[in-house]
Amino acid sequence: MKSPIAAKKPEILETHGHQRIDNYFWMRDRENPSVIEYLNEENAFLKENLKHTEEFQKALFEEIKGRIKEDDQSVPYFKSGYYWYARYEKGAEYPIYCRKASSLEHPEEILLNVNQLAEGKSYYQVGGTSSSPNQNLLAFAADEVGRRIYTIYFKDLTTGELLEDSIPNVTGNLTWAADNQTIFYSKQDPETLRAHRIYQHVLGTSLEQDRLVFEETDEEFSCHVVSTKSEEYIFIHSESTISSEIRFIKSDQPNKEFQLLQKRIPHLEYAADHYDDYFWIRTNNHAQNFKVVKAPISSPSIEHWEDVIPHRENVLLEDFELFSHYLVTQERSNGLVQVLVKPWDGSPGHQLEFDDETYTAWISTNPEFNTETLRFGYNSLVSPSSIYDYHMALQTKTLLKQQEVVGGYDQSQYHSARIWAKAPDGVMVPISLVYKKELFQPDGSSPLLLYAYGSYGFSTEAYFSSSRLSLLDRGFVFAIAHIRGGEDMGRHWYEDGKMLKKKNTFTDFIACAEHLIEEKYTSTPHLYAMGGSAGGLLMGAVMNMRPDLFHGLIASVPFVDVVSTMLDESIPLTTGEFQEWGNPKEKEYYDYMLSYSPYDNVTAKDYPNLLVTSGLHDSQVQYWEPTKWVAKLRELKTDNNLLLLHTNMDAGHGGASGRFNSLKELAMEYTFLFHLEKIVP
Repeated sequence: MKSPIAAKKPEILETHGHQRIDNYFWMRDRENPSVIEYLNEENAFLKENLKHTEEFQKALFEEIKGRIKEDDQSVPYFKSGYYWYARYEKGAEYPIYCRKASSLEHPEEILLNVNQLAEGKSYYQVGGTSSSPNQNLLAFAADEVGRRIYTIYFKDLTTGELLEDSIPNVTGNLTWAADNQTIFYSKQDPETLRAHRIYQHVLGTSLEQDRLVFEETDEEFSCHVVSTKSEEYIFIHSESTISSEIRFIKSDQPNKEFQLLQKRIPHLEYAADHYDDYFWIRTNNHAQNFKVVKAPISSPSIEHWEDVIPHRENVLLEDFELFSHYLVTQERSNGLVQVLVKPWDGSPGHQLEFDDETYTAWISTNPEFNTETLRFGYNSLVSPSSIYDYHMALQTKTLLKQQEVVGGYDQSQYHSARIWAKAPDGVMVPISLVYKKELFQPDGSSPLLLYAYGSYGFSTEAYFSSSRLSLLDRGFVFAIAHIRGGEDMGRHWYEDGKMLKKKNTFTDFIACAEHLIEEKYTSTPHLYAMGGSAGGLLMGAVMNMRPDLFHGLIASVPFVDVVSTMLDESIPLTTGEFQEWGNPKEKEYYDYMLSYSPYDNVTAKDYPNLLVTSGLHDSQVQYWEPTKWVAKLRELKTDNNLLLLHTNMDAGHGGASGRFNSLKELAMEYTFLFHLEKIVP
């Protein structure tokens, strides 16, 4: 397939006296028939190149889908007199939200059957759902395009009827006041999609009467609204990448003006909850790895903050949960999550014990204060996801549910491990990996898929995936590189992989790949890499830096046109991310971004095989970034390796909606790898 360079004249972009020539700038016009035609041609090109695998893809999809229990149900949790859960019916794509009053033995009440709502629609996604304090009304948000622009609807749970009220073109974020009539919701800028306003709506009144209660005017900040666990307070959170600010009112006084908890200060981050007469706050104030403080509600500003759990140099405090007799924290030490229970009475605390060498654990849904029971989740690369209830006084745990792998799964057939690679600056980077014991060859001949993300401080967890078994059972090793840019090893891990240190993310990943080759887990002819969104940027950067290292890569909805995107403040997310990547209007950041931006650094050379996926309605990574990147690669690359672009014409950043539709894209991605490994018949 030829690159469509002749379709439009090149665009000359000048910044700081430096000129960039963009031959594919015209692809930004979603309404241009030439753009849609090109995307369709790329989809047809992919289909033709993988035509011989179509039956295999279908079989692989059924294989992956076949491991998932279709008539499944979440573990019910108790709140406000009801047990709440979601379930799936066999053959259905979407969840059914349900509850039972008082006891699990009572009759089921269906709150929302998303399958019925989605009927006849190519895309449908329910975002936030929230019941009124008296449990008689349900508010829910629905997106029918995939651009994360929602409409809020209201359902009367006593009659089953939808109310006339609906609130279109919102973020989907909402919370109820205590009067059962008032909700607060966030609304986005129609162009940039930055959540910048909080409104108050009273049921039965027109939208024109909705009151604007807060507007975030700083373009680096976005805002949202939440209730505290006690439901006694409503918070408006304003957040940038490096700063936080919270306003609050009592939920039974919805017409009062919100007051500041603590005004924003550059580099001060905090999040709060309420219990008794205090706000309990997780903050980085003089605490790089965060700590927990408390502040009187009557005077909650920073000068009144009192340490509850002090800062520790080697422990990242990720989250906390308040109970009437305990404070529970989720922490990360040496790259692994720990859950700790601290009694309020001053008696010794303790941590939960976990077995696997590499794993993930998390505090789950705990809406009740007055309980001795903590609900938590656990899984690992070899252990299916499990939900436990833990008795904090007796220190005993009860397994409530473990993810069922339909058709059977024998954990003993698989091996997981954690190893370490040395980065160019001497930093040791952890790698989690898993393989099927009988298929692994420790001579470098095993195919290996190396995954990473490495941005925004998101830690990449070593989690179980039944879909991944389709790789492992065909001899693949799967590995996760816990590179800088995430928070896997603490807050410094993130700060050493952002802004003017972003290249550490890429060199860490390359070091992990080289180490896996050195240790004979794989070799270049059998080494593959995968990442999405900011992880797609990672794929593009390492492909430019070391095209010789990988046999193939998969870049999902990749953020690859870094300089142009960060210069365009009309694009969703741009202004809010200056503290992640830098602002290229400052020459130092412009030059640094330009040095690694995948699109700007494509040159005439051999590249590995590459599969790129995209969504036409993506609001986070605009479709034109991967499209332009592929077009430029087609123009310049000097090899005959596969270069394939798949654009979902009906979806956005998250891909296809529904429980199983997205598995078709996963089956295509796995098939791409199997094709390169000559596993596909």
